[in-house]
Amino acid sequence: MDAHSLIKRSALKRSAKSPGRQGVLLADHYIEAEGYWTRRPEGMSDWLITYTVSGEGEFRIGGRTFRCRGGDVCLLKADTPHEYGTPAGQIWDVVWAHFIPSPNDLKRVQLPELEPGFVLQTVESSFARKRIYRAFQRIIFDARQMKPFWEELCQGAIEEILLLLAQHASVPLDPRIEKALAYLTERMTEPITVAQVAAFVGLSPSRLAHLFKRQTGEPVLETLNRMRLRQAALLLQHTHSSAAEIALDVGFQNYNHFLNQFKGAYGVTPSAFRKSRLRGDGRS
Repeated sequence: MDAHSLIKRSALKRSAKSPGRQGVLLADHYIEAEGYWTRRPEGMSDWLITYTVSGEGEFRIGGRTFRCRGGDVCLLKADTPHEYGTPAGQIWDVVWAHFIPSPNDLKRVQLPELEPGFVLQTVESSFARKRIYRAFQRIIFDARQMKPFWEELCQGAIEEILLLLAQHASVPLDPRIEKALAYLTERMTEPITVAQVAAFVGLSPSRLAHLFKRQTGEPVLETLNRMRLRQAALLLQHTHSSAAEIALDVGFQNYNHFLNQFKGAYGVTPSAFRKSRLRGDGRS
C-alpha cells in the first residue's frame, strides 16, 4: 500500500469513530502517473468528490469503466464499491475531498447517476470550472491550516461545488452562452454591444443573437437591461443614492432611457418604487 493510501485509510478510520459528524474529512491535490490505484470493494462510510484538472483518471463501478478528463467532476456516494486510478499512458491531475454530506447537501444532490451511487458530470463552462477548482483549493488550504471555523469554511466550499453541479444539470446551457452571460454580469456597468459579446465568445453577432435567445428566452441586450434594472431596484431599496446616480452606477448612460426602462419593468418611477419599498407595501 502506498503512502497516499495509508494517509487516507488512517483519516477515514478516524472519521468512522465520529458518528453524526458532517463536513470535510480529508482533501488533497494529487498528480499521479499510471499504476496509481485505490480499491474499495465494500465502498466507504463517507462520500468522495473529485475534479480532474488535466490528464485522465478512471473509475470502475458496477462492472463498468468510466474515464474522467479535464473538467469532469465525479461523486461517489457512501457504500458504493469502487476502484479508481490512473490508466496506462496517462497522468491524472486531480483534486479531491472525502466528506460526509449535510442534510441540505442530500436534498441538493439530485444528480443523474451513471451507476447507483456514482455521478460523473462534465462541466463545460470555463467559468464554472474555475469556481469549482478554486473551491477545492480553499478546501485543501483550510483543512490543512485548521484555523477556527475551518470546518464551516470547508463545508461551505463543498456546498458551493454541489450547487454549481446542480445548477449545471438543471439548466444545461451551451458553453458559449454561459460565457456570454458571465461577460454581461462582469461588465454590466460598462457600455456593451452585441458585437462585443459575440467577439468575446467567438461567434458572429447574428449567430450569438439566435443562440442566446433560443437558450435563454430573451435577446442579449434585454438580458443586460434586466440585470441592470434588478440591481437598480436593489440600490433604490438599500441605499440613499439618487436615482440619477444609481442609473449611472448600473450602466445606463442616459437617465431618461433608464427612467423609461424602469417604468416598463416595475410600472412606477424609481422615486415611487423607493417610497413604496420604504412603506413596505410594494410588490417585487
